[in-house]
Amino acid sequence: MRVKGSSASRNKQKKLYSITKGFWGRKKNVYRRAREAYLHALSSAFSGRKIKKRDFRKMWIVRINAAARANGISYSALINGLKKANITMNRKVLADLAVNDMPAFTQIVEKARAAL
Repeated sequence: MRVKGSSASRNKQKKLYSITKGFWGRKKNVYRRAREAYLHALSSAFSGRKIKKRDFRKMWIVRINAAARANGISYSALINGLKKANITMNRKVLADLAVNDMPAFTQIVEKARAAL
C-alpha cells in the first residue's frame, strides 16, 4: 500500500506561510526560506521582549529627569530623596505623573527635597 503525503505537507506549508505573511521577498512563499526566516524571527522575538523592558525603563527615566529638572532637581537627587522619604513609587508611575499630572509630580518633588 502506498501513502502519499501531499495534503499533510500542503497543510504544513500553508500554516507556515500564514505565519510568514508580510515577510520580504522569498521569505514569505518559498518553504525552505520561510522556515529559516521563521526560526530566526523566533529567536529575535525572545531577545526583543527583554530589550523592550530596557527601552521602556530608559524612556521613563528620561521623562522623570526632564520633569525633575523643570522643578529644579536632578533625577538622582529626586530618587535619593524619595527613598529617604519612604515614598515607594516605581518609575512607570512617576513618568506617567510627570507627563499627565504635573502638579502632583511637583508635590512629590517637594517631599523628596524636604527629605534631603
